[in-house]
Amino acid sequence: MKHDQAFGYPWGRMSEIYKHLTKSGVLARVSGRIVRARHILGIAFLALLLVLVSGASLPVMAVCSIVLLLAVAAFMPAPRVEEALASSGGGPESGLSRISGEHLAEQLPDPMIIFDAGGMVLYANKVAREAFQPLTEDTTLYLRFRAPEMHGLIQGVITDGEPRAIDYFERLPLDRWYKAMVMALDAGEGHPASFVLLFRDQTEMRRIDRMRSDFIANASHELRTPLASLRGFIETLQGPARNDAAAREKFLQIMQKQAERMARLIDDLLSLSRIEMRAHIAVTQSIDLANVMNHVADSLTPLANGLEITIERQIPAHPVKVLGDRDELIQVFQNLAENACKYGQSGKRVIMRLEEENGPDGKEVVASIEDFGPGIPSEHLPRLTERFYRVDVETSRAQKGTGLGLAIVKHILTRHRGRLVIRSQAGQGSTFIVRFTALETKG
Repeated sequence: MKHDQAFGYPWGRMSEIYKHLTKSGVLARVSGRIVRARHILGIAFLALLLVLVSGASLPVMAVCSIVLLLAVAAFMPAPRVEEALASSGGGPESGLSRISGEHLAEQLPDPMIIFDAGGMVLYANKVAREAFQPLTEDTTLYLRFRAPEMHGLIQGVITDGEPRAIDYFERLPLDRWYKAMVMALDAGEGHPASFVLLFRDQTEMRRIDRMRSDFIANASHELRTPLASLRGFIETLQGPARNDAAAREKFLQIMQKQAERMARLIDDLLSLSRIEMRAHIAVTQSIDLANVMNHVADSLTPLANGLEITIERQIPAHPVKVLGDRDELIQVFQNLAENACKYGQSGKRVIMRLEEENGPDGKEVVASIEDFGPGIPSEHLPRLTERFYRVDVETSRAQKGTGLGLAIVKHILTRHRGRLVIRSQAGQGSTFIVRFTALETKG
């Protein structure tokens, strides 16, 4: 048998060890670490040359071995991620072959993890590293994802190679729902088995589904009451009150109010639906917010006079520019000012203010509607912008409220990148404050 004269190992045995290390993936991981440290090794190589030039005495075999290892580490090509993803099959002429697999994986919007048959992470893209911290190479998936369903998913695909998918819920740092999918990768003959774990974020979809279900339930409840009332009055008019003129007149007035209430509710539902459909469309038009608030104050003057309320204006005479949709912002301030007149009626005055301030992120436009009515208990403030939420159901219905006004305000301001702040205490009135980023006016 032929032996290496320097080290005394059989060449056949060394070849077997090399094949085993290559097949298991250990050699690739070790070489990857060496490549990542190639600059340090290069410096060490130069330092060794200086030692040799200076005449320091070292064993010749040790010097040759170190020089060989340093040279290999310094010039060894980095392991290619695409070899773990799949054998490309394209030559140097191929356009896709010139694009790094790692670069493509880093651009994916969803988390992606590649792991070996032992569940060890070989690669995780940027989104995965941020979503599932701590997650690095050589992390064991079974320790990072402890849910039994995840273990079953990973082990099942490793066992038979058949792709699988499950719904996975991640609690920390935030509640997130994912569709987790695992499939085997075809790395080619002689390459170690590897697998890819993909996550599709479904949190927003589930949130929308839950909101839709709640919305339908609340809308059905709100419509059921006036419909039941209308049905009852119709049956009464068809029966006992058929020939009672006074009762007929009374019931018809009530039926008209119930029909108007349903019409208002449907109008608000349609308005909210239109706003949600436009939520992704950025506003680009410059408008004068001072003009908008003056328009709202003018349009509500008849309502205020009927309620014996004075609307005071503290609005600058010069234009105050913001990015916005004029019609939507009129709807915002009309809802807020109308609520102030109706629910703050006992205070006899409503103040509409518009100011410009220096905020932490630059100049801001601050619009506020203040009333001096009974105020809102603090426990209700966090929920005021929820659909159909009312502090006092009877009072809201008496004021012809639908429970959707502040929800509409919130959605419009979200599209406009505005912030709504509500300040109120029981017995001390309420102030609704809206903040926008100011536009610089060209003088």
